[in-house]
Amino acid sequence: MAGDDPDISLLRPYLMTSGRAQPVDQSLEIEAQVMTSRLGAASHPKLTFERQEIVSLCRSTMSVAEVAAMLGLHIGVARVLVADLAELGYVVVRRPGSHNSHDLGMIERVIRGLEAIH
Repeated sequence: MAGDDPDISLLRPYLMTSGRAQPVDQSLEIEAQVMTSRLGAASHPKLTFERQEIVSLCRSTMSVAEVAAMLGLHIGVARVLVADLAELGYVVVRRPGSHNSHDLGMIERVIRGLEAIH
């Protein structure tokens, strides 16, 4: 079965990110909140499969960690894809600030997202 082949499971993330291990925005935090833009919603049919999934998921705001967990992606792959989509204007990223550091709900969602990755 292809899903059991370790070479294929390692190749898929490589292909999704065009071989990049770092996002175009290396400062993108895993707790950053991501939301689909109007351009992203309009461009949805033209995007590749994983990017379509991210644009669909982020119609409701969620963190980069939650995106990774929901799609079963390594957090590094999710950061690369989200940063690419943000650079193209398909998603809007709200960076965490000091006002979010006390948002217990957001912190709990990020923790659940990280736990779901394992």
